Amino acid sequence: MHNPIRIGTRDSELALYQAKTVQRLIEDLGHKTVLVPLKSTGDLVLDKPIYELGITGVFTKTLDVAMLKGAIDIAVHSLKDVPTLLPKGIVQAAVIKRGNVRDCMVFNDNEEFLSQREATIATGSLRRRAQWLNRYPTHTVVDLRGNVNTRLQKLEEGDWNGAIFAAAGLGRLEKRPENSFNMEWMVPAPGQGAIMVTAPEEDTELRAICAEINHEETEICTGIERKFLNLLEGGCSAPIGALAFIKDEEIHFEGVLLSLDGSKKIEVQRTWVLTAKDDIAEFCANYIIERGGNRLMDTMKASTKAVNVYSTKTLTDAQKQLFHEDVVSESSDFIKISLNRMTPKVLKPMPKNVIITSQNAVEALLTNFSPEEFQFENIYCVGRRTKRMVERKIGSVKHTENSAKALADHLVEYIEGVDVTYFCSDIRLDELPDILAENQINVNEVIAYETKYDAHKISDDVKGVMFYSPSTVQSFKQENVVNDDMVAFCIGETTAKEARKHFEDVRVAKMPSVESVVNLVNAYFSA
Repeated sequence: MHNPIRIGTRDSELALYQAKTVQRLIEDLGHKTVLVPLKSTGDLVLDKPIYELGITGVFTKTLDVAMLKGAIDIAVHSLKDVPTLLPKGIVQAAVIKRGNVRDCMVFNDNEEFLSQREATIATGSLRRRAQWLNRYPTHTVVDLRGNVNTRLQKLEEGDWNGAIFAAAGLGRLEKRPENSFNMEWMVPAPGQGAIMVTAPEEDTELRAICAEINHEETEICTGIERKFLNLLEGGCSAPIGALAFIKDEEIHFEGVLLSLDGSKKIEVQRTWVLTAKDDIAEFCANYIIERGGNRLMDTMKASTKAVNVYSTKTLTDAQKQLFHEDVVSESSDFIKISLNRMTPKVLKPMPKNVIITSQNAVEALLTNFSPEEFQFENIYCVGRRTKRMVERKIGSVKHTENSAKALADHLVEYIEGVDVTYFCSDIRLDELPDILAENQINVNEVIAYETKYDAHKISDDVKGVMFYSPSTVQSFKQENVVNDDMVAFCIGETTAKEARKHFEDVRVAKMPSVESVVNLVNAYFSA
């Protein structure tokens, strides 16, 4: 016989409130109890978002260990913080009647920010962040950690427009400000608003006591939500929402999975008869998975690993899907392009021979002139994609090569005449004009666009960098130091030549395409 029953809890004000609620229910049954407050990892580490702490159950692990060591008899948790798989030897013993399930926006000043392009919202939850950005993609979301009081104080003292809280927590502590509203559109976390009691699996006496305070309807609904979460293999590090409720002998369910930035959302809504409660979670999880949920979850899992490859050009989702499972990539544009204004004199007289080595040059020409104005006799290109773009929008291409040097060598042999017009950038690192000049070919360079360096400092964990032009290499070097074991993956030989000035290990793609560079990366990391 446990006399008294030791109730383990976190030591925050909200956790103590919830533990006292359980304590009161158990004592009403005639049992003696005592609270045992403990501090969790989630409470101790406040300088990082929850999803970066690197462990499962950051708010429950301390209590789990205490129970397994016999320091407490039962534990009280916010159900939404509990991993879907409990430690061996610990079971769910009761779920208390649910409170308000909704997320609540607490705002400073007024609600005008909802209709404004720019606003700053604070939350430590990936689920709330992703759903907010899905609805308000131009807003900024910043991290906010700490207990309810700390977060309310940070909001009051900060310059944010608002912060997101669980309505249940604010209500239980009677701390809900007047400047607040529930967000009915935001799908809550599985189990939100509910309190869970855990107990040792082998202690049938404790489990029988807890069963008397269990609320069956809350248990059914939160069980469906948590099974849905488990089947999607999510947790605190995935933007997953789920809500089930019972009305007129029917279960109404809605679930959602989002990308980390909120740009992608897969959702499901279903109503089932109560007798089919055991089938809802699996059906809805499969519905999400079949519509791309697996790809989103793979992206989520990769985000928990250290980035080992950085692309100096923003990659599309389709390109990211080509990476080997051991590759964790990040990407951004290390150069920015500004198209120049060109006067009609550029086409007077109409150049006979024209060199176009990039799609940026094509865009610049089309920005300044209509396609009908181009009467070039011979167009020479670098790269098959540039060639396709030229032939689609300007005219037929006489000859193309994979690198600027190869094109220069070809022109030395086969150019018709001795004059050529080269539409290029203000930053020109290729050898093409120099080779032509050395062979008495006159090159008229027209600065069609300007290239501006816009590099970012990358992590020391990065083992490989993907480059697509000599200027991306130059931009990278402005902000980064090359480690001895860092590999440069280059789109072509011209880019590789620049990379060799800084990297010991330089690898060149077989074809001048992003996909070919990805294949190069995969070959390296799967070797």
